[in-house]
Amino acid sequence: MTVQAQITINGSINQVWSVITNISNAATIISGIEKVELLNEPASGLLGLKWRETRLYFGKPAAIDKGIIEVVENNYYKTKAELDGFIFLTTLAITTNSSQVILTSTHETQAQGIMAKIKSLPMLFFKGILKKAILQDLTDYKNAIEQG
Repeated sequence: MTVQAQITINGSINQVWSVITNISNAATIISGIEKVELLNEPASGLLGLKWRETRLYFGKPAAIDKGIIEVVENNYYKTKAELDGFIFLTTLAITTNSSQVILTSTHETQAQGIMAKIKSLPMLFFKGILKKAILQDLTDYKNAIEQG
């Protein structure tokens, strides 16, 4: 299952990149994140950065370990997380349109094995809820950038 959303931001590519890659302070930027614990920091750059992210799901805190697996500076980065037979891939990508910057978030859920595939069937009903959460994250990024 793939869910994608995007938002237009009044700011520069460098400003957007700086905010979306500020993983250690993500809980102060993204309203849906309660806590971020860095697990592995590479000597330089973002590739290999790993962290534990805690969010509220249905009113209860849930933590998942994430890591950056691909990065092109000022363009995009992709994260990977694994839980209960699923692989979750998220890409945050920056593009431009005239004088505006477009931030796109793409979330892909891959079921691994027959049991995960069976468990994934009801996930289709939550696609709208996931898109709403993604849009909220993007709005939080937009507000952080535009309000300084």
